[in-house]
Amino acid sequence: MHEILKKRSLAPGYTFFVIKSPRIAKKIEPGQFVIVRVHEKGERIPMTISDFDREKGTLNMVVSHVGKTSRLLASLESGERILNMLGPLGMPSDIEYFGNVVTICRQGTAGALYSIIKALKKAGNRVTCIMGSKSGDYLVLENEIGAVVDELIIATDDGSRGVKGYAVSALREYLKKNQVDYILTIGPSKMMKTVGKIGKKYGIKTKASLGAIMLDGTGMCGACRVTVKGNTKFACMDGPEFDADEVNFDELIRRQSFFKEEERLAMELFEEGI
Repeated sequence: MHEILKKRSLAPGYTFFVIKSPRIAKKIEPGQFVIVRVHEKGERIPMTISDFDREKGTLNMVVSHVGKTSRLLASLESGERILNMLGPLGMPSDIEYFGNVVTICRQGTAGALYSIIKALKKAGNRVTCIMGSKSGDYLVLENEIGAVVDELIIATDDGSRGVKGYAVSALREYLKKNQVDYILTIGPSKMMKTVGKIGKKYGIKTKASLGAIMLDGTGMCGACRVTVKGNTKFACMDGPEFDADEVNFDELIRRQSFFKEEERLAMELFEEGI
């Protein structure tokens, strides 16, 4: 059982947890994730870890309220416990000296970037983070990331904060004026597909952290399979990070929509208290 030590709301639809989990905290590296089960009859869902403290034995997690199970998870309070947490899973992020690094995310996926950004900074990189959001109200971990990076660029769809427009537009403008050695993107698949194309155009090594459907997180179910450079890979074992220009994002996007109807029905029943 994994006790929730702290809980706070970050933005509408986003909750922040500090969770006691010494065994996972001891071994996890930036970019890895966990599989969570809230209760005995609950489904298993992958969750990224925004940060960790080995000495305290804690994990920080940003929960996006996108489905029934994530809402159940977000409804837990400080002092309550998560039934199961399996991890660390996946391959750690590539952490080395690249030079000038750009990270790009949207809303809650900023949580997955935080520990990676800290590690990239520790490796001596200059790091710029481009954060996209539909409005300023939905920015997540803005202050925390802003305190770590060399430059924070905010792009909102409605122009309420930062520049008006999408994060990919801000990336294009940044690349017109700056030399970039490495790009890491975490966010919606359509956004990451575009970032991959931009990186390829400029000849910049670009990685995307994929949000594929996962069940067991150990490569047994095959739900997370993706096509990378024409070969089948498993996001839970070989990823979640892959060279963005080599990922078949069209296939990934189709696979991500397979259970939309089941997810919708589950949410309806959940909201009705069934």
